[in-house]
Amino acid sequence: MIHPKLIKPASIAVIGASNNINKPGGKILKNLIDGKYTGQLYVMNMNEAEVQGIKSYQNINDLPQVDLAIIAIAAKHSPEVVRVLTQEKGTKGFIIISAGFSEESEQGRALEQLIVHYIDAVGGTLVGPNCTGIMNSHHHSIFTEPIPRLDAQGIDFISGSGATACFILESGIPKGLSFSSVYTVGNSAQIGVEELLEFMDETYEAGKSSKVKLLYIEHISKPAKLLKHASSLIRKGCKIAAIKAGASEAGSRAASSHTGALASSDLAVDSLFKKAGIVRCYGREELMNVAAVFLHPELQGNRIAIITHAGGPAVMLTDALSEGGMQVPHIEGEVADELLNHLFPGSSIHNPIDFLATGTAAQLGTIIDYVDNRMPEIDAMVVIFGTPGLFRIFDVYELLNEKMKTSKKPIYPVLPSTLTAKDEVNDFLSKGRINFPDEVNLGRALAKVYNSPKPAAEKLVLPEMDVKAIRNIIDNAENGYLSPENVQELLDAARIFRAGEAVVNSAEDAVKAAQMLGYPVVMKVVGPVHKSDVGGVVLNVKTDEQALMEFERMIKIKDTTSILLQPMLSGIELFAGAKKEDKFGQMVLCGMGGIFIEVLKDFSASLAPFEKKEALEMIHKLKSYKILEGVRGQKGVNQDAFAEAIYRLAALVHLTPEIAEMDLNPLLGSPEKVVAVDARIRIEK
Repeated sequence: MIHPKLIKPASIAVIGASNNINKPGGKILKNLIDGKYTGQLYVMNMNEAEVQGIKSYQNINDLPQVDLAIIAIAAKHSPEVVRVLTQEKGTKGFIIISAGFSEESEQGRALEQLIVHYIDAVGGTLVGPNCTGIMNSHHHSIFTEPIPRLDAQGIDFISGSGATACFILESGIPKGLSFSSVYTVGNSAQIGVEELLEFMDETYEAGKSSKVKLLYIEHISKPAKLLKHASSLIRKGCKIAAIKAGASEAGSRAASSHTGALASSDLAVDSLFKKAGIVRCYGREELMNVAAVFLHPELQGNRIAIITHAGGPAVMLTDALSEGGMQVPHIEGEVADELLNHLFPGSSIHNPIDFLATGTAAQLGTIIDYVDNRMPEIDAMVVIFGTPGLFRIFDVYELLNEKMKTSKKPIYPVLPSTLTAKDEVNDFLSKGRINFPDEVNLGRALAKVYNSPKPAAEKLVLPEMDVKAIRNIIDNAENGYLSPENVQELLDAARIFRAGEAVVNSAEDAVKAAQMLGYPVVMKVVGPVHKSDVGGVVLNVKTDEQALMEFERMIKIKDTTSILLQPMLSGIELFAGAKKEDKFGQMVLCGMGGIFIEVLKDFSASLAPFEKKEALEMIHKLKSYKILEGVRGQKGVNQDAFAEAIYRLAALVHLTPEIAEMDLNPLLGSPEKVVAVDARIRIEK
């Protein structure tokens, strides 16, 4: 738990304070003073009697009792200072901005661990080391700029990088964004992004706490904690967006299954964010635009009216919205004709609503009123209004501000003339408003926010399965791949519909199995991963002689341990699989099957467990979904049966964390059913 003295300290000591404001210890003290910190402020500098007008203590032992200590001294001296503060000065809050700890060397890591030991012993809280600090409405304990406008209803921002936090603030402040708090966690020696989010969740008060949280994350060390508290906050009415840095993976990973080749840690992050309801962003501008959308009334639909006096931006916005799956509906009829009579000749009301460069503030007000009150086919408005500099437009922005107060539908202002109409834009922002200077960025942010899924249900309904049989198979299995017999038993216990099959080790048994299953049959090698590549799959075996001949050939293929026979089935090849991702749990994937899973790389992913509804959503997200529906006279597949197989697979791997990789490839789908034809399961205990 975060100690309250970190958030609202009655006294702060800056250890390593300086008169030189170009040093971190000097700048952090200046920011505290400029921020009008109202508590008792102490400083310590071994070589100064006074620092920035405040008496300086030259020995840590002489310092009075203090709630929060900000430490800006060499790493090697920090543990002793922390020891004295924790054991003798009652200090419970610590911000260490000094570097030279675990990010630098093993010796630094040892110093860091000793500091954490001292702070843990008194139930204190440490931010850092190697961070830039924190700030909220109570204190600006940070040595960087800019300092944003701080407002209890502004944004809570947590960053794994101090410098990146500065750049993100630089992007948001000119748009008019305000912040409730900013935390930079540095090395996260004791608390990180996850713990701060947990604190915000556990202390959340409706109507008082900020409803917008932004995260810049470099490492997710506790994904379960992040999932739990992010989804909890969103269920309480908050909105969360995050950047996870390090999305690309250098080089390829060796994998023994199709799922292993496709899955990645970044895919796990993506799945985690979707499950939590976090909107994932990939850059500073995108993060700030999404935050700005969050701070407007929530969209209740995706039908947007574009109100503009300039054609070009409206066209670009229309394209951006359409690409994101939003709608810009055609407006026509009696109400539209009536509105047109209030505008100058040459205006257009069909959407975009273009009221020309000569359009007035009064006309803008009329358009907004018509759209808000008399056009149920519209869910929200974007108003684009700038100026070439021929006249001032204070009246337009004042009217826009007033209409935003009364409109029942969200209004998003695009004020592009940030230089030419600088005074007017600043006046608009001073009223607590937010500006989207670029209409395309707004369009993309609107689409991203609207299309992001809500958090998964807190309590999931899982399918009925023979749990006792499942656990018995797994508990008695050794590391490595399950035998075909055990795979069959596991699928049956999970009630995943599969094809009849037989595993044989002799030519005589191959013929008997083929006769029992009924010709034609499929023969496959057991052992090699890529069966087709090594000639290990034969279709449409119709006679005893052919079964005998193919067995003799296939059993000689490298790594083959036996031969699998199945009845010859037809249908569209599908795929479902799972892979254990370190710390994240089991990730489930689905898509087109056979060779297409690797060639097309068209798949959806989610973290297990989940309900059947989410399995259906995974199917609908596939680019190849039209094929599954049935296209150009070809029959589709039973989507409910496909979803059932994915749903049961997710429940199975949730019950058996020992499953490291699992493939159902292919599943054969027809309009009537979906059947697992081949399965591969690797155990790692």
